[in-house]
Amino acid sequence: MSKGRILVVEDDFDISNMLRIYFSGQGYDVQVAPRGGDALALTRKQLPQLIVLDIMLPDMNGYDVCRELRQTTRTSHIPIIFLTQKDERSDKIAGLELGADDYITKPFDIEELKLRVKNQIDRAERENYTDPNSGLPSSAIIEDRLRELMRSSGTWTYLDCKVLNFDDFKEVYGFVAGTEVMRFMALLMGEIVDNFGTPNDFLGHPGSDNFVIITYSDRAETFESKLSERFNEEVQQHYSFIDRERGHMLKEGKEVSLMKLAVGSVSNAKNQFADIREITERAAEDRRRGDNDTFEEIETSW
Repeated sequence: MSKGRILVVEDDFDISNMLRIYFSGQGYDVQVAPRGGDALALTRKQLPQLIVLDIMLPDMNGYDVCRELRQTTRTSHIPIIFLTQKDERSDKIAGLELGADDYITKPFDIEELKLRVKNQIDRAERENYTDPNSGLPSSAIIEDRLRELMRSSGTWTYLDCKVLNFDDFKEVYGFVAGTEVMRFMALLMGEIVDNFGTPNDFLGHPGSDNFVIITYSDRAETFESKLSERFNEEVQQHYSFIDRERGHMLKEGKEVSLMKLAVGSVSNAKNQFADIREITERAAEDRRRGDNDTFEEIETSW
């Protein structure tokens, strides 16, 4: 199992290649971006759990990359370690003021960098900043975003998403296959936000089979329908050919339905909320109504 996803932003090929080989050997999934623009594009496609960021880049400096990441809701939680040739106090302070979590100066001790990377990823997971499987923000950050909603004057929609039959899938196919489904869900949510959402939309993973989305898009209904449609179609790739063909799994000799996505939503356009608990409970209630409709359709088809 991977220890986490690392994005190395470094234009020196020798250094980036060395870091890729080393951290891959340590059990991490490693991506490399030689330019700042490439790094921002990669984070939109798949959230890393940590970014090692060089300050000196050919298209934009690391400070600008860090500032963009911190100002974007979806990436604001990702730990960043600055990698720089500079050893001046002012440069370190500038990076920390922008929200970097740590820094290390070239030439660096690879063992020291390894410990810094591990410590930052462990801290994020320990403090419920990120889910270790999906890489999405977890409980603590989700609660912060919900509190911001209560103070927001803009129009927003909160979506509660649940992967039905996920536990059955894990029992049949195993933990690793379950982790791949979580990563698939995170990628899919990101793509839907890119196509139908706004730069300020938020994705979260409270845990297990439950995900949340906060969107400021005026196309929330399209957003919701496209998410369910694509999940229900593309999740099929995680099953064997036999299970896809017969339309169900077998668990202990009994037929078990394939995974489906149920989504419930609430919006401040039509409702007022007293606290964050009311937001989550109303969305969950709306989602459960969808769960019941789904089960009725399944029973009718049988």
